Amino acid sequence: MKNTIIKEIDSTNIDVEAIELYAGMIKDGKTVIFPTETVYGLGANALDESAAMNIYSAKGRPSDNPLIVHICDMNGLEEIASGISDKARLIIDNFWPGPITLIFSKKSCVPYATTGGLETVAVRMPSHPVARELIRLSGVPIAAPSANISGKPSPTRQEHIICDMDGRVDGIILGGACDVGLESTVIDIRGEVPVVLRPGGITTEQLEDLVGRVDIDPALEMPDENITPMSPGMKYKHYSPDAQVYVVSGEKDALAEKINGLCIKNRDEGLKTGVICMKEDIPAYRGCEILSLGISMEDAANNLFDALIEMDKRKVDIVYAQSFEETGIGKAIMNRLLKSAGYRIINA
Repeated sequence: MKNTIIKEIDSTNIDVEAIELYAGMIKDGKTVIFPTETVYGLGANALDESAAMNIYSAKGRPSDNPLIVHICDMNGLEEIASGISDKARLIIDNFWPGPITLIFSKKSCVPYATTGGLETVAVRMPSHPVARELIRLSGVPIAAPSANISGKPSPTRQEHIICDMDGRVDGIILGGACDVGLESTVIDIRGEVPVVLRPGGITTEQLEDLVGRVDIDPALEMPDENITPMSPGMKYKHYSPDAQVYVVSGEKDALAEKINGLCIKNRDEGLKTGVICMKEDIPAYRGCEILSLGISMEDAANNLFDALIEMDKRKVDIVYAQSFEETGIGKAIMNRLLKSAGYRIINA
């Protein structure tokens, strides 16, 4: 077990000296957890093969699952990526820094350990000031997947980090709750038509308004265990709590009737049941643990992973989650829900 160095850093009044401590760890090939606007990231030097492998070890992550490389300026992109098209620059100009990752051809300085053995590299420029300062002071791009045990829900609150990762990494920067609450959108920009590999905080509709036609990778509908993943989240089990999750689809009244019936059945079988729903729908449910995702779709995105983690804290056996319309940020919410449920859907 590692002796993890943990400090809280205020993003509105950054302690540069404290970040320099963690930047030194990155330079030395060590692992550091840090806040971003999407979820907390588990970072190491993206250009150091051994450091990248330390990320996989800390998470228990399959080594063919590529890592996203975080940069703080355009010089960082030019250093690691080639084939930066006009369409890519248009997306960058409009959405960086922010919650979108672009796929480029990699340069030789990026080790295959970082790219999961691929000739491509996934790159993002985060907007979180602590993340940006850590990258700047480290002087290297930082590879960073979400800072959770592989397969579990991504951490969006600092208490999630302490619970799971203390002793598994060299350093942890605590920076409060993440703003977006879902991982970045990932888009392959190399072809004539961009392809979304993972939905996220930047929606498909926003991208289409900017660059025209955008395709959705078929693997988003049902992952294929035989594919080579171009992006995190494409192949392996993700976002899953210990509880068994089901997504329930249907009209509100029918949905509530179905879930309440299942709650009674589960209780009779000695199983503890949880329901994840919007705040306005809480009165429709009874006889179970109920967690609200808030009043808006943005709230739902921000609170989803926290709700899944909280259900495990409450020792719930089975979780039923309301489905969402797959438009805007709803597509990203449903992507995470379906993956957490192993694509188990109940039609009300």
